Amino acid sequence: MNTALQPAMIAAPGANIEAYLQTVGGVAILTHEQERELSERYFYQDDVDAARQLVLAHLRFVVHIAKSYSGYGLSQSDLIQEGNVGLMKAVKRFDPQVGVRLVSFAVHWIKAEIHEFVLRNWRIVKVATTKSQRKLFFNLRSKKKRLGWMNQAEIKAIAEDLGVSVNDVREMEGRLSAHDATFDAPVDADEEKVSTAPVHYLESATEDPAVMLENDDWAENSNNKLYSAMANLDERSRDILEKRWFADEKSTLHELAAEYNVSAERIRQLEKNAMKKMKVAMLEA
Repeated sequence: MNTALQPAMIAAPGANIEAYLQTVGGVAILTHEQERELSERYFYQDDVDAARQLVLAHLRFVVHIAKSYSGYGLSQSDLIQEGNVGLMKAVKRFDPQVGVRLVSFAVHWIKAEIHEFVLRNWRIVKVATTKSQRKLFFNLRSKKKRLGWMNQAEIKAIAEDLGVSVNDVREMEGRLSAHDATFDAPVDADEEKVSTAPVHYLESATEDPAVMLENDDWAENSNNKLYSAMANLDERSRDILEKRWFADEKSTLHELAAEYNVSAERIRQLEKNAMKKMKVAMLEA
């Protein structure tokens, strides 16, 4: 690993972006063992040098993410700088005992910092206040097939593709086409209404990267336990559960009874016993 790199380069790429990209590209990628050793040194011993090495080794990953936000007219250096802030926050909060690689944990923090930077600095910051609006903000332009206003069919197709409502798509298209707004206009003390300045729409506590990662890991772990428990069943019990619970067109007790030449009650008993075995296996896993 190139330990001669100066800590100052972490904060900002500077004016010479090409030199920065070449420099971070020259930092060696950590093996799983090296990453775990450094993570444990920082987590348990508060070894700042270990944290610095972890950050340096992942700067190229920040560059890769920052490049995907180049369509907003913002400086690539600034995007990388904000991503680096997210990376450093991730390193600070990373627990090596969780069992995931640092890059999997850090991606949420990196994107969160870049998202907030884009929203703070683009002219229509007020549009991205909910999860659906943020999804549309970062995807609508790439989904549009042509310039100009979309017709109803195009709006419906994008809504289905992104999993949002038609009204959300229509509203976001209008906001993306709106004129500039003053970023931090003060609230008029003589008026009893909330200011609509963009600065008042920035904060969102609904997408904590740590919570998102925890939920993703929980879902993945549950699925792994489910597949493992299914694999330990006998072939007949596994087939019954798959056809009763996991198939697109689920079989009835009578259909399975006819297939296995037993009574529907016997199929129900086999299903119940298989469910009990899976529950025990998943609890013990």
